Amino acid sequence: MDTLDRGRAAAPWAGRPAAERALVQFEIEQFLYAEAALLDARRYRDWLGLLADDIHYWMPIRRTVTNSDLEREFTRPGDMAFFDDDRTVLEMRVKKLEAGSAWSEDPPSRSRHFVSNVRILDVEGDDISVEVAFHLYRTRLDTEVDSWVGRRVDVVRRTGEGLRLARRHIFLDQTLILSTNMSTIF
Repeated sequence: MDTLDRGRAAAPWAGRPAAERALVQFEIEQFLYAEAALLDARRYRDWLGLLADDIHYWMPIRRTVTNSDLEREFTRPGDMAFFDDDRTVLEMRVKKLEAGSAWSEDPPSRSRHFVSNVRILDVEGDDISVEVAFHLYRTRLDTEVDSWVGRRVDVVRRTGEGLRLARRHIFLDQTLILSTNMSTIF
Protein backbone atom coordinates (compact mmCIF):
# COMPACT_ATOMS: atom_id res chain seq x y z
CA MET A 1 0.00 0.00 0.00
CA ASP A 2 1.32 3.44 -0.87
CA THR A 3 2.61 5.25 2.21
CA LEU A 4 0.92 8.45 1.08
CA ASP A 5 -2.45 6.73 0.65
CA ARG A 6 -5.03 8.66 2.62
CA GLY A 7 -6.21 5.51 4.37
CA ARG A 8 -8.86 3.81 2.33
CA ALA A 9 -9.64 0.44 3.87
CA ALA A 10 -8.75 -2.57 1.73
CA ALA A 11 -11.76 -4.59 0.60
CA PRO A 12 -10.40 -8.04 1.61
CA TRP A 13 -9.78 -6.91 5.22
CA ALA A 14 -13.14 -5.15 5.47
CA GLY A 15 -14.86 -8.35 4.35
CA ARG A 16 -13.49 -10.52 7.18
CA PRO A 17 -15.79 -11.53 10.06
CA ALA A 18 -16.51 -8.77 12.59
CA ALA A 19 -15.22 -10.84 15.54
CA GLU A 20 -11.85 -11.37 13.82
CA ARG A 21 -11.57 -7.67 12.98
CA ALA A 22 -12.45 -6.69 16.57
CA LEU A 23 -9.78 -8.99 18.02
CA VAL A 24 -7.09 -7.64 15.69
CA GLN A 25 -8.22 -4.07 16.38
CA PHE A 26 -7.92 -4.63 20.15
CA GLU A 27 -4.53 -6.35 19.82
CA ILE A 28 -3.09 -3.54 17.69
CA GLU A 29 -4.48 -0.78 19.93
CA GLN A 30 -2.98 -2.41 23.03
CA PHE A 31 0.39 -2.73 21.26
CA LEU A 32 0.37 0.95 20.25
CA TYR A 33 -0.70 2.12 23.72
CA ALA A 34 2.02 0.02 25.38
CA GLU A 35 4.59 1.43 22.93
CA ALA A 36 3.51 4.99 23.76
CA ALA A 37 3.82 4.27 27.49
CA LEU A 38 7.38 2.97 27.01
CA LEU A 39 8.39 6.13 25.16
CA ASP A 40 6.77 8.40 27.76
CA ALA A 41 8.61 6.52 30.52
CA ARG A 42 11.91 6.93 28.60
CA ARG A 43 12.28 3.16 28.38
CA TYR A 44 14.00 3.38 25.01
CA ARG A 45 15.84 0.05 25.26
CA ASP A 46 12.50 -1.71 25.83
CA TRP A 47 11.06 0.25 22.91
CA LEU A 48 13.84 -1.09 20.67
CA GLY A 49 12.65 -4.56 21.63
CA LEU A 50 9.36 -3.81 19.86
CA LEU A 51 11.06 -3.12 16.52
CA ALA A 52 11.48 -5.58 13.67
CA ASP A 53 15.01 -5.98 12.34
CA ASP A 54 13.95 -4.43 9.02
CA ILE A 55 12.19 -1.39 10.56
CA HIS A 56 11.81 1.69 8.36
CA TYR A 57 11.18 4.82 10.42
CA TRP A 58 10.49 7.73 8.09
CA MET A 59 9.11 11.26 8.35
CA PRO A 60 8.95 13.19 5.09
CA ILE A 61 9.04 16.95 4.84
CA ARG A 62 5.64 18.54 4.27
CA ARG A 63 5.27 21.52 1.95
CA THR A 64 2.44 23.95 1.44
CA VAL A 65 1.26 23.44 -2.13
CA THR A 66 -1.75 24.35 -4.24
CA ASN A 67 -4.58 21.92 -4.98
CA SER A 68 -3.10 21.21 -8.40
CA ASP A 69 0.21 20.16 -6.78
CA LEU A 70 -1.02 17.96 -3.90
CA GLU A 71 1.09 15.00 -5.05
CA ARG A 72 4.14 17.11 -4.07
CA GLU A 73 2.87 17.91 -0.57
CA PHE A 74 5.20 15.36 1.04
CA THR A 75 8.70 14.44 -0.03
CA ARG A 76 9.01 10.87 -1.29
CA PRO A 77 11.10 8.00 0.06
CA GLY A 78 14.70 8.59 -1.02
CA ASP A 79 14.24 12.39 -1.02
CA MET A 80 14.98 14.70 1.90
CA ALA A 81 13.20 13.75 5.13
CA PHE A 82 13.28 14.62 8.81
CA PHE A 83 13.88 10.93 9.54
CA ASP A 84 14.82 8.07 7.24
CA ASP A 85 16.09 5.55 9.77
CA ASP A 86 16.70 1.84 9.92
CA ARG A 87 17.28 -0.24 13.04
CA THR A 88 20.98 0.63 13.22
CA VAL A 89 20.27 4.38 13.26
CA LEU A 90 17.49 3.98 15.83
CA GLU A 91 19.81 1.93 18.05
CA MET A 92 22.43 4.70 17.80
CA ARG A 93 19.83 7.30 18.78
CA VAL A 94 18.83 5.25 21.83
CA LYS A 95 22.46 4.66 22.79
CA LYS A 96 23.08 8.41 22.65
CA LEU A 97 20.00 9.09 24.82
CA GLU A 98 21.10 6.48 27.35
CA ALA A 99 24.69 7.75 27.50
CA GLY A 100 23.58 11.28 28.31
CA SER A 101 25.55 12.64 25.36
CA ALA A 102 22.47 14.01 23.59
CA TRP A 103 22.71 17.69 24.59
CA SER A 104 19.13 18.25 23.49
CA GLU A 105 17.94 15.67 26.04
CA ASP A 106 19.97 16.70 29.10
CA PRO A 107 17.96 17.39 31.15
CA PRO A 108 15.51 14.99 29.50
CA SER A 109 12.27 16.03 27.87
CA ARG A 110 8.92 15.08 29.31
CA SER A 111 6.60 13.68 26.67
CA ARG A 112 3.10 12.34 26.27
CA HIS A 113 2.23 10.27 23.21
CA PHE A 114 -1.47 10.23 22.32
CA VAL A 115 -2.65 7.67 19.76
CA SER A 116 -6.21 7.65 18.45
CA ASN A 117 -8.41 6.90 15.45
CA VAL A 118 -6.66 3.54 15.05
CA ARG A 119 -7.78 1.95 11.79
CA ILE A 120 -6.68 -1.38 10.39
CA LEU A 121 -6.09 -0.80 6.69
CA ASP A 122 -5.06 -4.29 5.62
CA VAL A 123 -3.79 -7.62 6.87
CA GLU A 124 -1.42 -9.37 4.52
CA GLY A 125 0.15 -12.51 5.94
CA ASP A 126 1.85 -11.51 9.20
CA ASP A 127 1.85 -7.77 8.38
CA ILE A 128 -0.95 -5.56 9.66
CA SER A 129 -1.13 -2.08 8.08
CA VAL A 130 -2.49 0.50 10.48
CA GLU A 131 -3.30 4.20 10.25
CA VAL A 132 -3.41 6.26 13.45
CA ALA A 133 -3.80 9.88 14.42
CA PHE A 134 -1.21 11.03 16.93
CA HIS A 135 -0.40 13.96 19.14
CA LEU A 136 3.05 14.16 20.67
CA TYR A 137 3.29 16.74 23.45
CA ARG A 138 6.74 17.53 24.82
CA THR A 139 8.05 19.92 27.45
CA ARG A 140 11.71 20.59 28.03
CA LEU A 141 13.54 22.69 30.58
CA ASP A 142 11.22 25.27 32.16
CA THR A 143 9.90 27.06 29.09
CA GLU A 144 10.04 24.86 25.97
CA VAL A 145 6.73 23.35 24.89
CA ASP A 146 6.36 21.46 21.63
CA SER A 147 3.37 19.82 20.05
CA TRP A 148 3.35 17.68 16.94
CA VAL A 149 0.13 16.39 15.42
CA GLY A 150 -0.39 14.17 12.42
CA ARG A 151 -1.02 10.69 11.20
CA ARG A 152 1.12 7.61 11.00
CA VAL A 153 0.97 4.65 8.71
CA ASP A 154 2.50 1.73 10.60
CA VAL A 155 3.07 -1.88 9.72
CA VAL A 156 2.91 -4.14 12.75
CA ARG A 157 4.20 -7.66 12.17
CA ARG A 158 3.32 -10.87 13.98
CA THR A 159 6.46 -12.79 14.96
CA GLY A 160 7.27 -15.75 17.19
CA GLU A 161 8.25 -13.21 19.88
CA GLY A 162 5.04 -11.19 19.58
CA LEU A 163 4.09 -8.08 17.64
CA ARG A 164 6.90 -5.97 16.19
CA LEU A 165 6.87 -2.58 14.49
CA ALA A 166 8.17 -3.10 10.95
CA ARG A 167 7.43 0.32 9.48
CA ARG A 168 6.48 3.74 10.76
CA HIS A 169 5.79 6.52 8.28
CA ILE A 170 4.97 9.78 10.04
CA PHE A 171 3.06 12.59 8.33
CA LEU A 172 2.96 15.83 10.31
CA ASP A 173 0.04 18.20 9.89
CA GLN A 174 2.26 21.26 10.24
CA THR A 175 4.72 22.46 7.63
CA LEU A 176 6.69 24.76 9.91
CA ILE A 177 8.58 23.15 12.79
CA LEU A 178 9.11 25.65 15.60
CA SER A 179 10.87 23.21 17.93
CA THR A 180 14.53 23.74 18.78
CA ASN A 181 15.15 20.04 18.09
CA MET A 182 13.33 16.85 17.17
CA SER A 183 15.09 14.42 19.46
CA THR A 184 11.85 12.81 20.62
CA ILE A 185 10.78 9.49 19.16
CA PHE A 186 7.36 9.72 17.48
